[in-house]
Amino acid sequence: MTRPPLSLLDLTRVREDQGPAQALRNAAGIAAHVESLGFDRYWVAEHHNMVGVASAATPVVIAHVGAATSRIRIGAGGVMLPNHAPYVVAEQFGTLAQLFPGRIDLGLGRAPGTDGATLIRALRRDPHGADHFPQDVVELMGWFAAENNLGITAVPAAGTEVQAIILGSSHFGAMLAAELGLPYAFASHFAPAALHEALHLYRAHFKPSDRLKAPHAIVAANVVCAETEAEARHLFTTMQKGFLGLIRNNRRYQMPPGDLDWTPREEAHVAAMLSSHAVGTPDQVRAGLEGIVAATQADELILVTDTWDFEARKRSLTLTAEAWF
Repeated sequence: MTRPPLSLLDLTRVREDQGPAQALRNAAGIAAHVESLGFDRYWVAEHHNMVGVASAATPVVIAHVGAATSRIRIGAGGVMLPNHAPYVVAEQFGTLAQLFPGRIDLGLGRAPGTDGATLIRALRRDPHGADHFPQDVVELMGWFAAENNLGITAVPAAGTEVQAIILGSSHFGAMLAAELGLPYAFASHFAPAALHEALHLYRAHFKPSDRLKAPHAIVAANVVCAETEAEARHLFTTMQKGFLGLIRNNRRYQMPPGDLDWTPREEAHVAAMLSSHAVGTPDQVRAGLEGIVAATQADELILVTDTWDFEARKRSLTLTAEAWF
């Protein structure tokens, strides 16, 4: 089979014993590492009021990573557009495009990336803002045009090249990406339930555009690779603990690997959320990713490798790349 390219979604996870400064140093280090391995993209995502995630100021993190790399595409996976004025997002990502021309991705999501209280009290956003997501996407894309008839220019965004990508975990994002003729990235690393139907809808309804002539589907997968299956499964427990915290509404620091204290119902819930995964030896990971590609016909895989130890993470990504490319 023809293997699609690999990219990386970095959760910029924070360990309590290291703090966000080290998480941000790790972000630059892991981006440079996957660039050397031949990955296509490196993304960070917008989250708020989460002590275990260091990428709330997404454009700043992207600039930090851009300075540590030279070729790999860098960007957001994504910016939660209802949290922001499209004009301001255009200014931010237009600035990034001036600094790193031809390398900037702007993944757009309609979820808040936080809890309801933070959305209303801290971000001061309308909880119904997501209802205007399609209009906001169109407006945002318009600010990157070289000219408009509004008498207002998004400086320095106008005329810059930024790759817009619709993110989603449901039919809504799939249909919007198809209607606008944009790439579509499905968040199967944490919400895989609607993956296959969403991809079918995206491809069936896709309308070619000036930005994209044919559908381009990016599928997320959780990956941990090690020399032995036992070691990979051990490292994977950090991810499982993270998702256990989510379902318990305990958004905590990244946890070290180890035994899982969960009920059978919680175990089943975490397993469902993490079902898009490939964990094991290089041969097992390659086979797992090949299975995901065969089932989804993904044009690109974006990996999430969330391990406690930074060197183990680098090793996991190295082994994955060696098995894949």
